[in-house]
Amino acid sequence: MKLITKNGLLLILVVVLAFAPLYIARSAEFAGADAQASAAISTLNADYAPWFEPFWKPPSGEVESFLFALQAAIGSGFVFYYLGYAKGKHSASKKDQP
Repeated sequence: MKLITKNGLLLILVVVLAFAPLYIARSAEFAGADAQASAAISTLNADYAPWFEPFWKPPSGEVESFLFALQAAIGSGFVFYYLGYAKGKHSASKKDQP
């Protein structure tokens, strides 16, 4: 029971840390390298046209940044899960050998 409580508290802390900046800085502008790259391209070539447009544009830059961070977190979760699984499997196979 204690483990569930500890994990639950950690999960709540992660969720709070993920959403608190979006709530605290509601009117802040989160601009990234995409805007700077677009400005640099337009100064180099005024006639440049993008090859394609996105299928769906997030309602704000904050949502776009959050989705990007979420994608990175999920990807790193898979990578580190695999690394831990492979290390555990390797350790277990070493124990079995005399």
